[in-house]
Amino acid sequence: MLERLEAVEERYDKLNGLLSDPEVISDTQKLREYSKEQSSLEETVQVYREYKEVLQGIKDAKAMLEDEKDPEMREMVKAELAELTPQEEELAERLRILLLPKDPNDDKNVIIEVRGAAGGDEAALFAGDLYRMYSRYAEAQGWKSEVIEASYTELGGFKEIIFMVNGEGAYSKMKYENGAHRVQRVPSTESGGRIHTSTATVAVLPEAEEVEVDIHEKDIRVDTFTSSGPGGQSVNTTMSAVRLTHEPTGVVVSCQDEKSQIKNKEKAMKVLRARVYDKFQQEAQKEYDENRKSAVGTGDRSERIRTYNFPQNRVTDHRINLTIQKLDQILQGKMDEFIDALITEEQTRLMAEAGE
Repeated sequence: MLERLEAVEERYDKLNGLLSDPEVISDTQKLREYSKEQSSLEETVQVYREYKEVLQGIKDAKAMLEDEKDPEMREMVKAELAELTPQEEELAERLRILLLPKDPNDDKNVIIEVRGAAGGDEAALFAGDLYRMYSRYAEAQGWKSEVIEASYTELGGFKEIIFMVNGEGAYSKMKYENGAHRVQRVPSTESGGRIHTSTATVAVLPEAEEVEVDIHEKDIRVDTFTSSGPGGQSVNTTMSAVRLTHEPTGVVVSCQDEKSQIKNKEKAMKVLRARVYDKFQQEAQKEYDENRKSAVGTGDRSERIRTYNFPQNRVTDHRINLTIQKLDQILQGKMDEFIDALITEEQTRLMAEAGE
């Protein structure tokens, strides 16, 4: 582990030099690439340097114990050792986690797609609940969310809502939401008080930069049409809504949230780029994708991952068998218990694999 950490620190120092090199500064792509790499190593290097200081402190304290005869001084040194030893263990554990393989998309913004699935109007209402839960969670993290496209139902739910979350490390936490979410509750339209089960699906895509996926303008068919609101009524008489079709892959994206056709096209391009990037990733890196599917929280998007039971105010995550009796709070965006547990489970699995 120490050899790997020395190599990381050496690379970090080299990057510091490169980032002040005039040739690198004048090359926008290299500057961005090196800055991103340096940023990804920064925490590891800081913790490693702190770890080395603690190790040196322990070494010095042990040497003093061997030479020191004064009982009072020996007690002081022992007290210092008692303080430094747990620090060394804690920092070593942090470093083991920091050295685990990272998902290359973890630092990216995300595009989240929530769709009502089985259950008709009730599924669409539940899709709305999930959207609001994610929006509140994003707000609590200091992230910004923006609706890209929404298809409403007459009762106020969503057949589909696509929105973007901008924030550092958004994908690293939101990726665990991929999958089918199940709700059990008595719908407002149910006169007999019977509990219904409905589902909504969530897809979380990392935002793709232009340099990461090569999309040619000639490969995109652009169609324009008038926007519509709940129930299909026209809300805009101008041809502001945009539909983009990436003909080589068949990926189709529509956007009508803005009154401006240009803004709708910009938003649609972000989703198109993310979907095409996701498709290429899965096709080109099958082995990596299989590992991702076997990993907790990032599996098949049709997999049922969580159940929200309203009568018992509980939420169960089936991947890690965790049940929390705080459904009302979780729907307010207080999702940290689940996300932290999923991250811990993933880290434990990766550490076990590293040990093997």
